[in-house]
Amino acid sequence: MATKESPHSAAVEDYSKAIFSLESRSDEPVSTNALAERLGITPGSVSAMLKKLDELGLTTHVPYRGVRLTTDGRRVALEVIRHHRLIESFLADSLGMPWDRVHAEAEVLEHVLSEDLEALMAAKLGHPTVDPHGDPIPSADLELEERVTHSLESLGAGDSGVFVRVSDSDPEMLRYLAACGIAPGDRCEVRERQPFGGPLFVIFGEHEHAIGGELARAMRVEVDGAGALAGRAAKPAEEVG
Repeated sequence: MATKESPHSAAVEDYSKAIFSLESRSDEPVSTNALAERLGITPGSVSAMLKKLDELGLTTHVPYRGVRLTTDGRRVALEVIRHHRLIESFLADSLGMPWDRVHAEAEVLEHVLSEDLEALMAAKLGHPTVDPHGDPIPSADLELEERVTHSLESLGAGDSGVFVRVSDSDPEMLRYLAACGIAPGDRCEVRERQPFGGPLFVIFGEHEHAIGGELARAMRVEVDGAGALAGRAAKPAEEVG
């Protein structure tokens, strides 16, 4: 098997991944300011890199609105996302690294993973379809299957389903969930929600937990009878990482 190295720099891959994440949240083009906020850098720095991405054929510019990934740009993003999530899975499942630590390691290693090692890791893991946080792993053909989920925050009293996914951007949240014994795959039911942005009281298994707004927004649920939730935000949330 020949080893194929990425022709793109880590910065190009990071920008492609960030644009992909922002595109998945809206049908609108991704603005320079939104991308700068996502990456934690200045809009001027973003503008310079977007020019490079355009020259590489990875983005198209929508005048006065922002950018979109091209087909090639989407493939770059999905490739690095596949690397990231396979690495997270390998670190957690094969090496026993806690799920709150794998994201930071994968952020570095995703740019240097060869295609040979990617294939070996995927085979060793049994070709997983989700990572430790429940995020879907793009297939070897770079197809991404998203399930429709709702944020826990959007659910009302009596709503139930399966907790399937959580953002990996905040290790403290992951440590808190682990300490509570809550993990993707657990069934849950909202017993009560406090008004004015108060916590939700949610039953996981035999235990009830108070889940605050920030954490509830980061948690995604595959809801029972989701058709009854028409009118609530139900598009798949893509928190890339």
